[in-house]
Parts: sequence; structure tokens; C-alpha cells
Amino acid sequence: MRITVFGATGEVGSRVVAEALSRGHEVVAVMRNPAGAAAVPLAAEVRIGDAMNLDDVVSLSAGQDLVITATRPATGQERELPEMTSVLLKVLAHNGVRLLVVGGASTLLVPGADGMTLHETPDFPTELRSIAQACADQLALCRAETVADWTYLSPPALLEPGERTGTYQTGVDELLAGPDGESAISMEDFAVALLDEAERPAHRRTRFTVASA
Repeated sequence: MRITVFGATGEVGSRVVAEALSRGHEVVAVMRNPAGAAAVPLAAEVRIGDAMNLDDVVSLSAGQDLVITATRPATGQERELPEMTSVLLKVLAHNGVRLLVVGGASTLLVPGADGMTLHETPDFPTELRSIAQACADQLALCRAETVADWTYLSPPALLEPGERTGTYQTGVDELLAGPDGESAISMEDFAVALLDEAERPAHRRTRFTVASA
């Protein structure tokens, strides 16, 4: 496939680029800052662009099979996330290119908490509430979209660099936990799940989640 990745130099985005290249896909790695180009694998095509800019999204998605957005705004600029998602959905609804969104975990339901989501729990970190709300708004935008071919992937509670095992479990709207009781997955296995969905779509126009198996 021909895949455009926005946020290609981020912690998740860089692993998505690497996973896609390892499977033989053609990758356009998009970043705002040219300084990050040196860290991108030579097999990827590096492009400078901004998912907030409609013209950039139009040109960088043209002729592609899939767009993946793995961007995360800086602290204090969380409102950029739903704004960027709105631009992506508008453009991709028009040109028919699929969209995979690396979302947040905050809107997942906590098992046994009477319908409470993760960011509604009393001990949810205060410093994460702004990005949690931005992710909630991002998901709401996707769910309201009926033309664009989108999929939203929520990570478990803990998403950190680690080992690529190639295995994971999937769910829909409820926070998952592994055999050890921890809701976690490595960024490497998260990228595996994302590319598996890219290659074998099973969650079109819906949200799903993953965790370590």
C-alpha cells in the first residue's frame, strides 16, 4: 500500500513507519520540523507538512491508499487535535482515502466502574485532563463522520516503548488488561495492531482498542 503517516517522527509514529516499511509498504513520512528527517529510515519518502493545513493534507494524501495520523500536540495546544482531525476527515471524505487515527485511552470504559470512562475516574491525573478532553472531542468528530472511511485505535492505559512480540488482544469500547492485570501494550505491538488493521480492515467507521495478550 501507499501510506502517508502524519507525526512520523513521534514515539508512536516512528514505530508505525518502521512497521509499515518492514511489511513492504511505500511510506510517506510527514513531519512539521525538517530537523527530524535524519531519524527517518531511508526507505521512506520524507515530506514536510502539517495536518492542520488543508492544502498540505490534500497534496500529501493524493494518490495514497491510506493516511495514518499519529500526531500529538504540545502541552497547551491540545485543541489542535480535534481541529487537525476535522481537516483530515474533510479532505479524506472528498478524495476517498482511508484514515487510521492513533487516538487516546481516556474515553474507554473502565471494567466494573458502572459506565465510567477512564478520564472520569477520580484518580485520573489532572495534568492529562486537557489532552484527554481533546481525544474525546477527536473521537466524537470521527463518530459523527459518515462519509470518510475512518478507524480510531485507542491504546490501553499504558503505552510505552518496549518489545515487538507481534501478539495482542482486541476490544471495542472497554479498557483491556493483560494476564498480569495491567492495561498496557508496547508501542511496537501497537504499531503491529495498527498495520494489521490497515492490511485487513475489521473496524471501519468505528473505534477499537488493543492491549498485550
